[in-house]
Amino acid sequence: MKKTDVIILTQKEFFEPKDPDWYTNQVLQEDGYVLQALKKKGLSTIKTFWDNPEIDYTKTKAVLFRSIWDYFHRFREFSRWLEKVQSETILINPQNIIHWNIDKHYLLDLQQKGINIPPTVFAEKGDKRTLNDFFKDCSWDEAVLKPAVSGAGRHTYKISEKNLKEFEDIYQSLIKNESMMLQEYQTNITKYGEAAFMVFDGKFSHSIIKKAKKGDFRVQDDFGGSVYHYEASHEEIEFAEKVTACINPLPVYSRVDIIKDNNNKPAIGELELIEPELWFRYHPPAADLLADAVYNKIK
Repeated sequence: MKKTDVIILTQKEFFEPKDPDWYTNQVLQEDGYVLQALKKKGLSTIKTFWDNPEIDYTKTKAVLFRSIWDYFHRFREFSRWLEKVQSETILINPQNIIHWNIDKHYLLDLQQKGINIPPTVFAEKGDKRTLNDFFKDCSWDEAVLKPAVSGAGRHTYKISEKNLKEFEDIYQSLIKNESMMLQEYQTNITKYGEAAFMVFDGKFSHSIIKKAKKGDFRVQDDFGGSVYHYEASHEEIEFAEKVTACINPLPVYSRVDIIKDNNNKPAIGELELIEPELWFRYHPPAADLLADAVYNKIK
């Protein structure tokens, strides 16, 4: 393997697929924008899957995490790989940011820095409390239950006092092995959706909005959600850049997902710093902004 400036990282299923479906074609399109933008900057660039045993990461200046969307299913393996690779090349974004952002306890850190988040409680691995205990303590009508380390809607459930018994066994099986979180359900998610703000080197680029299908609350396209162009307000852009400015070091790229909370105020839904979909297909010039940020990081 000859020396390379940047390796774009994906997962094996998205690397040279023989018969791609519509979803995989979207991934290929997105990564294609990034690949071409980096090459326009004069950076030698290849794409591969993160656990490719034939790759020598000491022979690249940097790796750019893109569509590694299997890492949370293979978390231990990914963590071992990450520990090894971080000493061999530049990670974009860097390891300390990745470790911090993988676990949704980061929401509490943001809250301490003055960022508005939905009311949130965590249950650590082995916690003996029941879902009913949490509802009694929090006095919520509805909540969203999900793992602290997760993605793509894995084990994400909308719960209320009416269906607590239905999800208790699932919760108890999960809490034995991992931390869980509950958030007060924000009713505006089904009314307005969740807006995603793409930020490069701390500056807002573009935004889209994700809306759940009728009868659901999950906005991911895995569950039938839809994506649309979105014209961001000044207040929302300011909020997204403020969230990103809280991170040290400033990330090369970030995606700030914003919802309207139950008080109709902007609140953080998710902060994605590892491998977010950045919707370049809705605003192709943003790929050049990412390439500029990567170039500045490694040159």
